[in-house]
Amino acid sequence: MLISTEVRFYNCSVHQLCLSCVTSAFRCHWCKYRNLCTHDPSSCSFQEGRVNASEDCPQLVRSEQILIPAGEVKPITLKARNLPQPQSGQRGYECVLHIQGVSHRVTALRFNSSSVQCQNSSYLYEGMKISELPVDFSVVWNGNFIIDNPENIQVHLYKCAAQRDSCGQCLKAERRFQCGWCTVEGRCSLRHHCSLPNPYSGRWLHMDNKNVKCTNPRITEVNPVAGPPEGGTKVTIRGLNLGLSFSEMVNNVQVAGVQCTPLEDGYIIAEQIVCEMDPAPNNAAPGPVSLCVGECKPELQTHSSQLFSFVTPTVTGLSPSRGPESGGTKVTIMGENLGAGSSVNVLFGNQTCEFFERTMTEIVCFSAPSLTGVGPVQVSVGVDRAQVRESLVFEYIDDPTVQRIEPEWSIASGHTPLMVTGTNLDVVQEPRIRVKYAGRESVNVCKVLNTTSMSCFAPSLTAEYRPGLDSVKHADEFGFIFNNVQALLVYNNTNFLYYPNPFFEPLSSNGVMEQKPGSPIILKGRNLVPPASGGVKLNYTVLIGETPCSVTVSETQLLCEPPNLTGQYKVMVQVGGLHVSPGAVHILSDSLLTLPAIVSIAAGGGLLLIIVILVLIAYKRKSRENDLTLKRLQMQMDNLESRVALECKEAFAELQTDINELTSDLDRAGIPYLDYRTYAMRVLFPGIEDHPVLRELEVSGNGQMSVEKALKQFATLINNKVFLLTFIRTLEMQRSFSMRDRGNVASLIMTALQSRLEYATDVLKQLLSDLIEKNLESKNHPKLLLRRTESVAEKMLTNWFAFLLHKFLKECAGEPLFMLYCAIKQQMEKGPIDAITGEARYSLSEDKLIRQQIEYKTLILNCVNPDNENSPEIPVKVLNCDTITQVKEKILDAVYKNMPYSQRPRAVDMDLEWRQGRMARVVLQDEDITTKIENDWKRLNTLMHYQVSDRCVVALVPKQTSSYNIPPSASISRTSISRYDSTFRYTGSPDSLRSRAPMITPDLESGVKVWHLVKNHEHGDQKEGDRGSKMVSEIYLTRLLATKGTLQKFVDDLFETLFSTVHRGSALPLAIKYMFDFLDEQADKHIIHDTDVRHTWKSNCLPLRFWVNVIKNPQFVFDIHKSSITDACLSVVAQTFMDSCSTSEHRLGKDSPSNKLLYAKDIPNYKSWVER
Repeated sequence: MLISTEVRFYNCSVHQLCLSCVTSAFRCHWCKYRNLCTHDPSSCSFQEGRVNASEDCPQLVRSEQILIPAGEVKPITLKARNLPQPQSGQRGYECVLHIQGVSHRVTALRFNSSSVQCQNSSYLYEGMKISELPVDFSVVWNGNFIIDNPENIQVHLYKCAAQRDSCGQCLKAERRFQCGWCTVEGRCSLRHHCSLPNPYSGRWLHMDNKNVKCTNPRITEVNPVAGPPEGGTKVTIRGLNLGLSFSEMVNNVQVAGVQCTPLEDGYIIAEQIVCEMDPAPNNAAPGPVSLCVGECKPELQTHSSQLFSFVTPTVTGLSPSRGPESGGTKVTIMGENLGAGSSVNVLFGNQTCEFFERTMTEIVCFSAPSLTGVGPVQVSVGVDRAQVRESLVFEYIDDPTVQRIEPEWSIASGHTPLMVTGTNLDVVQEPRIRVKYAGRESVNVCKVLNTTSMSCFAPSLTAEYRPGLDSVKHADEFGFIFNNVQALLVYNNTNFLYYPNPFFEPLSSNGVMEQKPGSPIILKGRNLVPPASGGVKLNYTVLIGETPCSVTVSETQLLCEPPNLTGQYKVMVQVGGLHVSPGAVHILSDSLLTLPAIVSIAAGGGLLLIIVILVLIAYKRKSRENDLTLKRLQMQMDNLESRVALECKEAFAELQTDINELTSDLDRAGIPYLDYRTYAMRVLFPGIEDHPVLRELEVSGNGQMSVEKALKQFATLINNKVFLLTFIRTLEMQRSFSMRDRGNVASLIMTALQSRLEYATDVLKQLLSDLIEKNLESKNHPKLLLRRTESVAEKMLTNWFAFLLHKFLKECAGEPLFMLYCAIKQQMEKGPIDAITGEARYSLSEDKLIRQQIEYKTLILNCVNPDNENSPEIPVKVLNCDTITQVKEKILDAVYKNMPYSQRPRAVDMDLEWRQGRMARVVLQDEDITTKIENDWKRLNTLMHYQVSDRCVVALVPKQTSSYNIPPSASISRTSISRYDSTFRYTGSPDSLRSRAPMITPDLESGVKVWHLVKNHEHGDQKEGDRGSKMVSEIYLTRLLATKGTLQKFVDDLFETLFSTVHRGSALPLAIKYMFDFLDEQADKHIIHDTDVRHTWKSNCLPLRFWVNVIKNPQFVFDIHKSSITDACLSVVAQTFMDSCSTSEHRLGKDSPSNKLLYAKDIPNYKSWVER
């Protein structure tokens, strides 16, 4: 015998509040002082405040509404019941307010068991679009014990100024807010927030004041702005400060000079007035709306910016002009000014035409049922009190009828075509056919063909396709929606049937049926042909993919003749509203070979064999020709190499002459070394010219002594090794301590410890030892050590070398480095350099090589000595393709060749004068009104552009503005410059020999692209033919060889100085030996005997961390200017230097970068110097 029962489990502890605990369906008890709900009364004694009834629960009691102005400091006093007294060790009361998602806790004071007060505090919320914000709040004690709030008491924060920008909006606020309008400040505020010069002057307006009025009313909108002169138009006026009571507006509104009676129903205090127009006099002119608030004083009256005009509505016709007797016809009445006024009334006889919409030229309404039967009725139109004089006629005709539906059946999914025959069908505007079944109504569309016939699509009987619906169904209701004709909503004169939807069986068990090409696809199913009388049948469409097929239908299957397709396609059957897919068909390709196909393949194979034999014969003959061609190419390459070698030799000889001229002016003291302070700052803090460590300490206020004292104490800590190591390690453990921060800290520490390099070296050794140990523990490849500046130690090592190798730089390495820089600069400037892209004819870098044939010629310009015009002129070598700025820089190099770069004038601060005789002087510029512009390309002016010839006299003068210079705002036509283009001759001023600058002009062209020698490669409008040579650009890579050969001696001298102690005749600097010995010690300590690893540590330590930086940035050591092309060449030299220090073999091929291929043969020789 089995017995079943229901067992319920409950858990009282899920209740967090007293009321929910004691009112639960189970016997739960609330411990007031422990703030928990329990089922066991023994666990909660009377002394612990056991509560069993809801009236004994601690809870808040509703009193008056709590209103707090935002930002005001106010207490909140609350009434309550049964508030517990916190016991020993428990915290007191707090109020928790949840304002816009943020919780605010305020200390509260319990007066007794029935009263608690949140202490003085202010509360704010964001935004000026919320005038009143209800805030949920709760009272808690002992941190998180919540007092019940059964009535959901809220604190209401409010802002007087929110959404009350005008006096009227302010004063209409509810009186409980105590808001008023502060006239002095022009804002809505509490009284004590309004700064009044005299409290009794009445400058703070409030609704409690007597005869209070808001001045400066303003009208913002008037609607409508036109109406008939007969009156009756209800004009809606919206604005600001439009009175504080309706009585102030009575008899005080005029529209276009016509009295307008205010209506109390439409009046909104201070914001809106609705008034009704009186009749206007004849020929009344348009005018504004004017009103007064109470009295018509200047400060209490206003006029609208919109004008109200009087118009006369007229009608011209209506469409359609007839409709069914039952009404519902959508009639459009055409005319003029029909959108004027505030209301319109259209009558068909005595019946109102239901208004729909109107414009100034149309009124649309729906005709009402005729009370007088069929026949014409007069149509009258009224706009407000005006009646349109023109008469129109609308004819009611007999309601449309339905006599026959063919066929009288469909399928459950509907959407089969029906033909409806009847009378007066052409007056139906949006005919539809409806069916209702099992409480669901379905509607489909119809189309009127003529008066007696229309075509429809049968509505569906069910909402979705249900295969199990196999019985014939009658609709509960069947009818038509013809305008307002009620008689046809249910059409009983038909026996319309719904047959079940056709059902198709799946094509196969897996949904894909394989089919041979040309075989018909058979779709099996049931209900395919409804057993209806008559000749109408269902119209099936079968799609194979997207292609239809021809269909033959029987009662149980559907035969589809597929199109000529192969592959897998989805089969889709469409009939009426039914779209169903029984699966997919995979049409196989026909793979059987016929006899003609076999013969064709055999013939093709024989032909292919003959072709292969012919190809082999042709290939052998072609190979012989290729061998001859290869030999010719080898001879041509040998000739090319000889020509390149000859060019290198000539260029080297020419450069040697120039360098000898240069070196003859330079002894060791003549090299412009930077002082140690500038050198150190550029290495330690690259890119920062005026670093704070160079300036005196500046502390605002009286804190100078304190800061200096603190810095001295910090300096003492820095000189403590334990502190300094802990300080650096702590910083490096921070995730936010970036690479830049590490470099700055390392440089600042080394700056501070310059005077204690022995101590700094000790700290550096300890940090490097830690770094090596960490590198080996993390199982990184040992060769990666010191490769990147990822720690303070690595940057400190760089700075350590910078301090200790400065003397070696000045005494040994500086001279060959400076000579290499001068040689590169001299060689680059021998050929054209593009002022825009920085590309040059002579370069070591493929990226900065001009790959075009540039025609140029060397010129000698005689430059007037700027210090003494009477001394001999200085000859300067320039190119006729140089821009004016490039010419100025070459002149400055020649004139101030023994002066450091920082002490020279700048090219941008100087003008270049071309002097022709004593009087004619022309200022040459990169851009002026003679600058050529073609197809949005503007070319910088060159000496060739100005037709400057050899041995011309030029002078550099400071930039100036004189009465003979045409100012940039002057309008200069191209024709006015024609004299200059042909002769370049100008007559100077009789009073002054100052230069004349006829070419200065504002750059009026917008969107032009500037170029010098070559157009930017990103632009495609540079054609191959424009390059002056039809050769491929790679042929110009031989220029890299020429430049490399020319500079070879200077690169060798620098590398031998840095690498070879034999050549230099002196030992390595002690700093290098000291650091290398330390690295060897560390390798021995960690049992690293791989010589490659030791070599890599030393390479990463000295060449990579110091020498590469100095080679790439000679401006760290010398007072010079480094151009972009010089920088690119020095980068190639630095890369070669680093490759020479590497022990790994570089496999080079034809795809290797050119800067590696360039010195590929020299690197083994350099490596032998390193090994020595």
